[in-house]
Amino acid sequence: MTRSLLPILLSSLVTGCSMPQSISVLGSFFPDWMFCAIAGLFMTSITRSLLIRCGQERTLAPAALALPMLMLLFSLLVWLIFF
Repeated sequence: MTRSLLPILLSSLVTGCSMPQSISVLGSFFPDWMFCAIAGLFMTSITRSLLIRCGQERTLAPAALALPMLMLLFSLLVWLIFF
């Protein structure tokens, strides 16, 4: 029984040895999370400017809490859609 468990345990140890997720930009590799964070920041600023233009900025009542959570939401959505 231990002989059959050994390959399973060893294979679980090497599962993290794959290539890291990164994007090549002009020959330099950047991690995917960095692009997701930038996209989240960009989308949050667009959403905030649209809410200000429509006069609905008070819908994001505590801005110090709502805007970082909105950025996190957009960043994770970009991660799910593209990666």
